[in-house]
Amino acid sequence: MIRYDPLWRTMKEKNITTYTLITKHGFSRGTLDALKHNRNISTATLNDLCRMLDCRVEEVLEYIPDE
Repeated sequence: MIRYDPLWRTMKEKNITTYTLITKHGFSRGTLDALKHNRNISTATLNDLCRMLDCRVEEVLEYIPDE
């Protein structure tokens, strides 16, 4: 399972809010909802997040093996 818990930590460390993503970067509320519920996102969205946050993929998502 892919989880986006690192994203929220990275955003907090960089003092970037979801409001900032939406207003400054034009990020979709629907995509934010998908991230909050650990649903799938595209690699293009992942690329956009890494660019906006100036971070690596590992700072956005983590893989947790299914039990």
